[in-house]
Amino acid sequence: MLKSGILNPAINSLLSRVRHTNTLVIADRGFSYWPQVEIVDISLVDDIPQVMDVLAAIQPNFSIGRVFAAQEFLAENSAQKARDLENLLAGIPLIFEPHIEFKKRVPSAIGLIRTGDTTQYSNLILESA
Repeated sequence: MLKSGILNPAINSLLSRVRHTNTLVIADRGFSYWPQVEIVDISLVDDIPQVMDVLAAIQPNFSIGRVFAAQEFLAENSAQKARDLENLLAGIPLIFEPHIEFKKRVPSAIGLIRTGDTTQYSNLILESA
């Protein structure tokens, strides 16, 4: 029995299949659905959990090379929210691009973890190192 780390078996399974330069999406509650992308839905209620909660939980055992986010995140949220994300990534390259371009990356992802986050444009694509 697992005693620490990610306890959700579906997330553990998904993470174990991500290899070098593969991508994983962590999305808010309203993010689009792609039938070809495996989705692990962990949404409970509004804002539980949030995208940054999931990122913080998987980061200790997931080698992240870079992260993609929608540039609209910066316009729609506070500067503090952006600093919180940058601090959580601690030097991992964070690339902002138009949301329409961001969404083009999703179909090639190994999987998507859907949260209850209501933060505007809080979706992230993690590329493994």
